[in-house]
Parts: sequence; C-alpha cells; structure tokens
Amino acid sequence: MQSIATIMLLIVAAIHALPLLGAFGEKHLSGLYGISLGDPDLAILMRHRAVLFGLLGAFLFVAALTPPLRLAGFVAGAVSVGSFLLLAWHVGGYNDHLRKVFATDVIAAVCLACGLLAHLANGSISTVRASPANVPSAVVEE
Repeated sequence: MQSIATIMLLIVAAIHALPLLGAFGEKHLSGLYGISLGDPDLAILMRHRAVLFGLLGAFLFVAALTPPLRLAGFVAGAVSVGSFLLLAWHVGGYNDHLRKVFATDVIAAVCLACGLLAHLANGSISTVRASPANVPSAVVEE
C-alpha cells in the first residue's frame, strides 16, 4: 500500500512541477495558460507563481520518498489542487488552456485521494498514548 501512496504523490509532484516552465518567460506562460501578459507586473507575479509551484512540486517529491512527510504532502497537495478547483469553478468562464489545467487538477485530486487512502490503510498514522514510559519525568508525580 505504501508504494501506491508513493506513486500517487509522485504523480501529483510532477503535475505541480510542470508550471515551473513558466518561470522562464512570458512565452512559456502563454503556452501553459493561453494568456498574454502585456503588463510587466503581472509577468513578474506569474513567473514567481511558477517558481512557487516548482518548490511545492519538489516538496511533494521529497514527501513521496519520505514516509514521515507523506501526510504533510497530501495536505499541501490537497490545499493547492482544491483551491484551484474551487476558484475555477466559482469564477468560471476560463479558456481552453485553463480547462486542461482544471482537468489535470481533477486527476491530481483523484491521485491524492487514492494515495491518502493507501497511506492510511497501511496504518501510517500512529498515535502515541500517554504512559509513564513516554512522559517526561518532570511531569510524572512520584
């Protein structure tokens, strides 16, 4: 089951890394999103957004390969994908390029759900019960 969780997070990591191409210029951003950026301020913000997606993709990649980080990876991925899907649905009227991004994020959401279920099915979340053996001695009354 852990291999399923790993594979699902790696897929979501790759999806999040793709926008990093936008950091290389407006031509790449236009190709990714089908928008023209006549305003240099908007170009800076969009290129910076691409870098942040690259960082999130890198974190998701590390989380996929580091079991203690997987839950954080699933949460970060869900916030990213969920927020985009919610915003796109709420605003509507987006172009064909963003329609593809929307469809890709739906796939990422399915991967996150399957991966999280596999992660949880393996009992990867452990609970620590308070007992005298794992409570600092300063807290235990003698």
